[in-house]
Amino acid sequence: MGKVVINPLLTNKVYVFRDRVEAGYVLAEMLRPAYAKSEDTLVLAIPAGGVPVGLVIAKELGLPFDLLIVRKIHFPDNPEAGFGAITSTGEILLNEELVAYAGLTEEDIAAQITKEKRDIQERERIFRKGKPFPEVKGKKVILVDDGLASGYTMMAAIKSVTGKNPAKTVVAVPTASERAVQKVAPLVDELYVANLRSGAFFAVADAYQNWYDLSRDEVINLLASAGYFNGETS
Repeated sequence: MGKVVINPLLTNKVYVFRDRVEAGYVLAEMLRPAYAKSEDTLVLAIPAGGVPVGLVIAKELGLPFDLLIVRKIHFPDNPEAGFGAITSTGEILLNEELVAYAGLTEEDIAAQITKEKRDIQERERIFRKGKPFPEVKGKKVILVDDGLASGYTMMAAIKSVTGKNPAKTVVAVPTASERAVQKVAPLVDELYVANLRSGAFFAVADAYQNWYDLSRDEVINLLASAGYFNGETS
């Protein structure tokens, strides 16, 4: 089990962040003692929601920033919910319990995976614009998203990164369910969660006063403003 760091003042509360940017500042302060200007450390954000959080963390701590493209594998009839996750390098994690509950066939699963692969390729094209993935071997990697609900998207990201032999794998998220923490913590060295919540129902959105899905154009504008496309963030 990796070390879990939480903010007890925010535990089991809702609407604790104004938006993802403020959440990034809160996380940056939690990470600062260990990672401010830390050598051989980089921040990898998961688009879309992890980008504004990760950009703040990287800027505040003086760390290089990059992207790790991961997608939920969505249910055929529900574009919001997922039964697993897939990375740009092809790692796939399925929530077997959900797959069985939903009665998904192998054909259903294969069709959805094919669809998500196409979406990942498109995201690589528009977000990374041909930039090579950064070298993570022997480095400390901080994986960032805007929250953990089931945890499967982050678990796929962790699998992708740990296969590249980093020196240390850290996850930093503004909010997470207790169940997701129990799944993710054993896979990493450290897990930072500002707003940990227990209970039967959990929604990432409930941590934010201003919550909406970021559009692709908004992500591109954030990356451009931070100098990502001309190498200023790395």
